Amino acid sequence: MSQNLISLDLTADHIQAVDAALATLEEIFAPFIELSAAEKRDMVHMGDKSEAFCRQTLIVLAQNRQMLPPSFDLAEAEHDLASLDQLRPRFTRLRQLLAKAEDTETALGSDILCAALEGYALAKVFGKGAGLEALRGAMSARYSRKPKKPGDGKA
Repeated sequence: MSQNLISLDLTADHIQAVDAALATLEEIFAPFIELSAAEKRDMVHMGDKSEAFCRQTLIVLAQNRQMLPPSFDLAEAEHDLASLDQLRPRFTRLRQLLAKAEDTETALGSDILCAALEGYALAKVFGKGAGLEALRGAMSARYSRKPKKPGDGKA
C-alpha cells in the first residue's frame, strides 16, 4: 500500500472508555445551549478587544453600584464572566481534541481510498473478469461528472 498516514490499534476497552467519557461530557453539557445560525448572526459578539472593554466596564460598575438601576443584573454579568474564565481553557482542549479527531478521520479515509484505488488498479490489470463489473459501477458513480451548464464557469 503506497499510503499509510495512520494505523490505530484501539482495544474494546479504549472504545468503552471513549464512550464513557463522551457520555459524561454529554451529561455535563446538557444545560449548555445550541444557537441557530440566525441567532449567532444576529447577536453581538465579544472578541478580544471587546473582552478587555467588558472586563473593565464590569470592574467600574462594581465600584459604582449606586448608579445602576435595579433592573441591571451586575451579579449575573459577573457570574457569566467567571463561567467563561472557568470554561475557556476546557473549550480550548475540546477544540484541540476535535481537530485531532477530524484529522484522524480524514487520514483514515484517505488511507482507505488510496488502498481501494490501488487495489482497483491491480484488479483491473490482474483480475480480468474477476467480478470487476460491480467495482466499475461503483467507480463510475464516484468519478462521473455532470456536464457543465453554460454560464457555470467562474470569471
